[in-house]
Amino acid sequence: MELRILRYFLAVAREENFTKAAMSLNVSQPALSRQIAQLEDELGQTLFVHSSHCIVLTDAGLLLKRRAEEMLSLEDKIRREFSDGGDEISGELAFGCGENMGMRELAEKLAEFKRLNPKVTFRIYSAIADDIKFRLDQGILDFGLMSEPVEIPHYDFVRIKTVEHWGILVRSDNPLASKRSVTPEDLTTIPLYIPWRTTMRSEVSAWLSDCAEKITVAGTYNLPGNITHLVKLQNAAAITIEKIYNYDGLAFVPFEKANPMTSVLAWKKSANLSPTAKAFVEFFRK
Repeated sequence: MELRILRYFLAVAREENFTKAAMSLNVSQPALSRQIAQLEDELGQTLFVHSSHCIVLTDAGLLLKRRAEEMLSLEDKIRREFSDGGDEISGELAFGCGENMGMRELAEKLAEFKRLNPKVTFRIYSAIADDIKFRLDQGILDFGLMSEPVEIPHYDFVRIKTVEHWGILVRSDNPLASKRSVTPEDLTTIPLYIPWRTTMRSEVSAWLSDCAEKITVAGTYNLPGNITHLVKLQNAAAITIEKIYNYDGLAFVPFEKANPMTSVLAWKKSANLSPTAKAFVEFFRK
């Protein structure tokens, strides 16, 4: 399977139209249709179906779209890593980052590394830890910023100095917003959105203790930015880690007597880091 054909496939998926995709690729429409038909024959799967006004991806097409994007992203990363930078440190570093306070410390390090090495570029990918770990394992990302714990057998890491705190996001006019901290008992009075990641839910359950069975779970979420509107509209609360930015109309209230958390900058143990990635690790550890 050629990468060129995957680019053709992604163009059709993006445009939802063979004619428009062919124009964007500067190839004829019949030639593009033949390439996609050959790809479907090679995979033994139908990738597109026709609707009333456009073509849409099948389930198999959606899976191939994800894999094709990963493969082409990795190809682009390889090209950047092997671009001729002479004796200077150059190339691209790809980071996967969660929405946590450790990002501020990482950003400061990135800015200083860029100042010292102006030919280096960064690609920042925001996601939850499970997605970041998947992309680290696939070689798509060089580094991942994640909350502890991490799987020590699989990753090397440097611990971020910033300490993070569990708490809730609530509307500013909610009575809980005026408290200096909240107790497990406080959270039995309001609908809660909780993280869906298993390790984070375990941390929260341990803090809630006997009150865990008394809370009302309104739903689960992955990234806090996705849940803020429901918190506002329902006058609910989202259990989360303190973030680096503020949400209009919402207040963060820390848990009372909860263990603080730390984040790590991790990379795959078996990965052969590029010279630029090795230079960044050495710089970060100073």
